Amino acid sequence: MDTIRKISKVWKSKATIEGAGVHLKRAFGYYQVPLFDPFLLLDDFHSPNPPDYLKGFPWHPHRGIETITYVLNGRVDHGDSMGNQGVIESGDVQWMTAGSGIIHQEMPRGDQAGLMWGFQLWANLPASHKMMAPRYRGLVAAEIPEVTLPGDVRVKVICGAAGGVHGPVRDVVVDPEYLDVTVPAETTFTHPIKSGYTALAYVVEGEGYFDPERNAFSHEVVGNNYFDFHRQCACSAENLILYGDGDAVTVTTQARPVRFLLVSGKPIGEPVAWYGPIVMNTQEELRVAFEEYENGSFIKKL
Repeated sequence: MDTIRKISKVWKSKATIEGAGVHLKRAFGYYQVPLFDPFLLLDDFHSPNPPDYLKGFPWHPHRGIETITYVLNGRVDHGDSMGNQGVIESGDVQWMTAGSGIIHQEMPRGDQAGLMWGFQLWANLPASHKMMAPRYRGLVAAEIPEVTLPGDVRVKVICGAAGGVHGPVRDVVVDPEYLDVTVPAETTFTHPIKSGYTALAYVVEGEGYFDPERNAFSHEVVGNNYFDFHRQCACSAENLILYGDGDAVTVTTQARPVRFLLVSGKPIGEPVAWYGPIVMNTQEELRVAFEEYENGSFIKKL
């Protein structure tokens, strides 16, 4: 019998500004390392107001990570040092492995009503793959399968599997799973996740209970102190759930449906040296990366 994972902690995403002035919500990032290993960051950029996002993310480098961009509404114009360029439309995913180094830009553009909504997830690479050859995978919405499970639960499978259906992104080092799940009202959804893997959920819309005992384990900050507490309530939009270990997760709804991103991956368990868009294992590797970026030798011919 599967061991159902319980909630370890719940956070509320926090407003921040990135790039050239993009207003977004950060679910987790630098200060949560290594809780989400192998994942580093999850940003939710969601606004009906074009000035919040049009300045975008002009040309900048990445090394040592993978960036996964998933667009719900609007589009993101992009280009990179490998010569790739195009548009990530509604429902599309861009899975970019920076590896040894890539320079790119991402410029959000809203839909006809001005709405821009998407997510960017960063996955770390182990030391053995930090300097691998960069690669780029652009997936249009039609390439991402959607499966309907018992109870009319709908799952878009970006990476991993659900209901025997596999996503198009494969052969990723940290063995990730990335699902977009919608659970109708008064329904229970259970999904297997490998024991020992990190698992998280981010609520997109609606509300649901993400713990089999309907407990949330959260923290609040008073002054410089953190206080943990249990509370019996549903998790709602912009809540981030970090799970403890187990073999499966269960999500239950009552009067309202819930939509959430479900992400899991194999922890790397290595030191993290992180500054801006570059993530390595040591401070010396970071110094070399930025020195190469300044002197023009950042992009490698592999």
